[in-house]
Amino acid sequence: MIKSAQVLMALVAVALTFSLATRASADEPPQTGAEGVNRVFPIPRPEPVDPPGAAELEASLTRGIDFLLSVQTKNGAWGSPRRTKGLDIYAPVPGAHHAFRAATTGLCLKALVESGDSRPEVQQAIERGQAWWLENGARVRRANETALYNVWAHAYGIRALLKLQTRACDDQEKVQQIKQAIEQQIQMLDRYESVNGGWGYYDFAHHLQKPASIPTSFTTATCLIALLEARQAGYKVQERTIERAVATINRQRKVDFSYLYSGSLRWYPMYGINRPAGSLGRSQVCNLALRMSDDKRVTDQVLIDWLDRLFSRNIWLEIGRKRPIPHEAHFAVAGYFFYYGHYYASLCIEQLPTDQQPRYQALMAKLLLNLQEKDGSWWDFPLYDYHQPYGTAMAVMSLVRCRAAEK
Repeated sequence: MIKSAQVLMALVAVALTFSLATRASADEPPQTGAEGVNRVFPIPRPEPVDPPGAAELEASLTRGIDFLLSVQTKNGAWGSPRRTKGLDIYAPVPGAHHAFRAATTGLCLKALVESGDSRPEVQQAIERGQAWWLENGARVRRANETALYNVWAHAYGIRALLKLQTRACDDQEKVQQIKQAIEQQIQMLDRYESVNGGWGYYDFAHHLQKPASIPTSFTTATCLIALLEARQAGYKVQERTIERAVATINRQRKVDFSYLYSGSLRWYPMYGINRPAGSLGRSQVCNLALRMSDDKRVTDQVLIDWLDRLFSRNIWLEIGRKRPIPHEAHFAVAGYFFYYGHYYASLCIEQLPTDQQPRYQALMAKLLLNLQEKDGSWWDFPLYDYHQPYGTAMAVMSLVRCRAAEK
């Protein structure tokens, strides 16, 4: 009887292994060899598309910018904790909303500056948003002992402030204010770095002086990119912090340049969220962060492979777009992966040789123009009153990088 049970268990194990292998191949054929060399199956490649006309692209950008102007709050920020829609989203008050608002405002400011829109009303909106950030950004902290959403505000704050510093180059008093704000935000990222290196947005240990947050690959990459841009602009950044962040991302990097969702899932590399389809919204930002860190393994071909995956298998992100419950779609995709993933993909496109960019700019522009809402916004996940501003800002910044396709 015992022997029969052992045989049955062995057969079940074989069947389960076969099932997992079959499911993995349905997602993405397995890779062999270091760094994805000697692939058994080819990576899916999207068909080229004709880019939208320059007038159509600019009209879409203007509609998006006009939407951002229409929803800027009276105090100059973007986003608010209104419109809960009865959803149970973990957002401890008030700290979580301080972080959401600061991060969203940073994204909107960066989008407006990068748009190059010289209309007086746009410039006035930038001035109001800048004043809000300089007054309130330094106050953002962790929401409570568990939630560290503030790391997003620090990262997007740094990147927005760097743009604002360049814009204010003729006003030395304002430049000095912005410099002090950037230095303070750099200090905040160092302060809230995980004891394990990198950054996460939840800390379940509570008893450590330095956060014992679970570093996620994409949060770490987001913060790392901000610090690398600050260092490039001449700011002092702790090299230890950079090195630990790079190591954190590499610990979560798989051989095909898909990335684990977080360090806590390292023992489950074939969970849906850790497979290529689940990594579509993460691989772009992680590849970019490593490449900016001078990691020679992130070649042009790696960027091309993941851009091709993004556009040829976009259905996995699209299915999750606008779903109100995080991670409920296939491969545990959450709605807020969508515009985030495409924004960082647009930055990856910029890394390619000039002659290879138009193909992906056209794919990006056509996709985003088709998704613009009637009111001019873009959004992917219902998050109080933050989702339309952040989604629109990310889409605008992505489309700005598609302009070269018209040249």
